[in-house]
Amino acid sequence: MNNAIMVFTNVPDLESAEKMARDLVEGKLAACVNILPQIHSYYRWQGVLEEADEITIVIKTSDNLYPQLEEAIVDLHPYDIPEILALPVIAGLPAYINWIHAETANAGKKTPGSMPSPENVDK
Repeated sequence: MNNAIMVFTNVPDLESAEKMARDLVEGKLAACVNILPQIHSYYRWQGVLEEADEITIVIKTSDNLYPQLEEAIVDLHPYDIPEILALPVIAGLPAYINWIHAETANAGKKTPGSMPSPENVDK
């Protein structure tokens, strides 16, 4: 079975975040995308200390989809070199992990769906 991962990226504005979230979930590259409130980032870019307001996106998916997900994020992202960090999920509610895998099983196919109630998910 595939492992669940959480992928993080930051974008400059809510419009970029919402477009990315919709495209990733509709394309089944993500089971769920959370858009976190505005953050303030400090970083060094081309030798200069920079700061910017950004929106953090948390993407829940299966690890086997990471290459496709990374490609999609790069295509959708307004930055030249976007932050894309994937972290393994080492534990979680089995029904939720199963839901992630079910929602991403047919990546690339846009189909409407919603998170099932816990009693409708294999445990």
